[in-house]
Amino acid sequence: MVRVPGIIAAFWMAKGLSTALGEGASDYLVQAMAPQLAVVLGFIAFLVALVVQFRQARYRAWTYWFAVAMVGIFGTMAADVMHVALGVPYSVSSALYAVLLLAVFWLWRRTEGTLSIHTIDSPRREAFYWATVVATFAMGTALGDFTAFTLHLGYFASAAMFAALILIPAVGYRWLSWNPVFCFWAAYVITRPLGASIADGLGKSRSAGGLGFGDGPVALVLLALIVLIVAYLSVTRADVQRAPDAAAEPESAAVR
Repeated sequence: MVRVPGIIAAFWMAKGLSTALGEGASDYLVQAMAPQLAVVLGFIAFLVALVVQFRQARYRAWTYWFAVAMVGIFGTMAADVMHVALGVPYSVSSALYAVLLLAVFWLWRRTEGTLSIHTIDSPRREAFYWATVVATFAMGTALGDFTAFTLHLGYFASAAMFAALILIPAVGYRWLSWNPVFCFWAAYVITRPLGASIADGLGKSRSAGGLGFGDGPVALVLLALIVLIVAYLSVTRADVQRAPDAAAEPESAAVR
């Protein structure tokens, strides 16, 4: 059995909400307690979530999206630590995480022969998948902060820019016959800075360019929405996919 969900509308909804949740929850936690403690607790929760996920023989909506949420929170913390604690500029951290992401893609493609999510039916392939997810969250966090602060676009202008960018792989896949694996991962990467920019815009104070709803309340609302979607997926199993018949699925069939 494939160990990750199929790509349906609910997947993109949950993914977008989880990226925003990671940003809002991370920012709230590092303010509500000592930042060092928040990072340690985030790392522990991240490890626990992955252990629970890897113990499953097949895809289960609750364990998968729990892992995504914890990756989102810890990935945000990892990117923020590089800037706040180490003083690394957002431009540099964005580039570093981009290189890391490309390295993971390269190693995964070289080892398994495909980056298709329809072939993730073994622990090793799933390990590559989660390494990619972590890298996308960290890079997306840094990239969203880079556009908001370094380029002085602000939260909502950044969100609008990333919303426009995410349409490119969607249009390429739907009407231009672009490689489906490339389109999926391109859209997946962009959802992170898009969601983070929206969460910051809603949660941050008006003096900081946001609407001032607060990181904590925004995170709670996002969490409630994710729970509803995951409950729906758990009951309907609409996103459960089976492993392809062939040992290695052609990349041209990566998204059905």
